[in-house]
Amino acid sequence: MHRRTFLRSTGAIGAIGGLAGCLGSVGLGDSNPNVALGEPNREFESSDVPYPAWGEQIPDVTVPAPVDSREIRLRDIETPSLLTFFYSHCRTVCPVLISTQRNIQAHAQNNGYSDAVSFFPTTFDPSRDTAERLRTYADDMNVDADHENWHFLRPASKERAKAVVQDQFGVAFQRTEPEDMDMYMFTHSALTLLVNADGFVERAYRSKSPDEETIISDLRTVRNA
Repeated sequence: MHRRTFLRSTGAIGAIGGLAGCLGSVGLGDSNPNVALGEPNREFESSDVPYPAWGEQIPDVTVPAPVDSREIRLRDIETPSLLTFFYSHCRTVCPVLISTQRNIQAHAQNNGYSDAVSFFPTTFDPSRDTAERLRTYADDMNVDADHENWHFLRPASKERAKAVVQDQFGVAFQRTEPEDMDMYMFTHSALTLLVNADGFVERAYRSKSPDEETIISDLRTVRNA
């Protein structure tokens, strides 16, 4: 089943901001036994939004991890994880999303819990984001992609990227025209998901600039649950 696409705003495509659906009081899953964090302070239900939101299980998808030369089934992850969606040629939103994950990775390494969290930045530009390109990008972004907790995911084709990122995770992206443009870009929405070890979404951060301290705090609660 495809989720409704998360892209629309009152302005240009990809201009969605704010933190609706990701802030709220922390609980112990008292209103949903599948999650550790309490329901966010929001005016909608999880089923009303196009992306997997609080208390919902992430899609059952398997995506190649080209730098690791293997495939990863996201529901098989045995630690809490952070997912986001990007492309490496982006010069605006994506570097911020990746930098946030990098900073949380560094915090985990510096505070002794790097084995208790996993990172899955997923590209929707497989034509250019090859394994070699992703290694270079990791160096450019100062990401420790050699650590076992960091996995760049790359759908095998643009059709598969649409099926996974857009249809399953509800994060839409639209390529600039014309079709034969060499340095094309994408308009796209921003989404970071905090997922627990059972594959349920604890928080969906709908921000172009997620607050890493908030994520670290939420992650601590999920890890200790």
